[in-house]
Amino acid sequence: MAPPPAPQTMKERILETADKLFYLQGIRAIGVDTIAAEIGISKRTLYNHFPSKDALIAAYLERRFVHARPSDKPPAEQILGTFDSLERRFSAKDFRGCPFVNAVAELGPTDRAVKKIAIAFKESRRVWFRERLTELGVAEAEALATQLVLLVDGSIAQDLVRDDPAMARAAKEAAKVLLRNAGVDVGGGAAKPTATRGKRAPQQ
Repeated sequence: MAPPPAPQTMKERILETADKLFYLQGIRAIGVDTIAAEIGISKRTLYNHFPSKDALIAAYLERRFVHARPSDKPPAEQILGTFDSLERRFSAKDFRGCPFVNAVAELGPTDRAVKKIAIAFKESRRVWFRERLTELGVAEAEALATQLVLLVDGSIAQDLVRDDPAMARAAKEAAKVLLRNAGVDVGGGAAKPTATRGKRAPQQ
């Protein structure tokens, strides 16, 4: 039997509460008073763990910076699976868009610390697409990776406006067109490079 999870530290409780409130209600709308009251602690206790609201915002975004998990699935299947994951996320009642875009939109582009984290996250996603495309032998992997992240971000924006998870499916179909144009066979079974390109998918 697995041991019970360790109890949360106060710092973890503060960060988890800030994460929920910042994401669902907005960074500007939530002050440290609200976070402290939600937990039942004093502001002084909160500041003992996070010296400022800016420090708490940075910790919140760093907590949201989750790297994609390794997968044994074929590269193109992983790429298209991104849009399936988005559709499931769009269907959740607590979905409020990309926390990094939201933070930059709320705090403005002049907040260099927030913008730096947001850029790093977006670039990590673009690099992930580029790596999968490189595994597929796509010649213009750099440009296509950028186009795919634009589809991701565009589908998020459309879902927020329309409240329609099908936007992720539409983006997936657009991604298929881009992959086919790059010489990747995405029809039938698992997506794979076309034989005419003279390159084989990496062994999984």
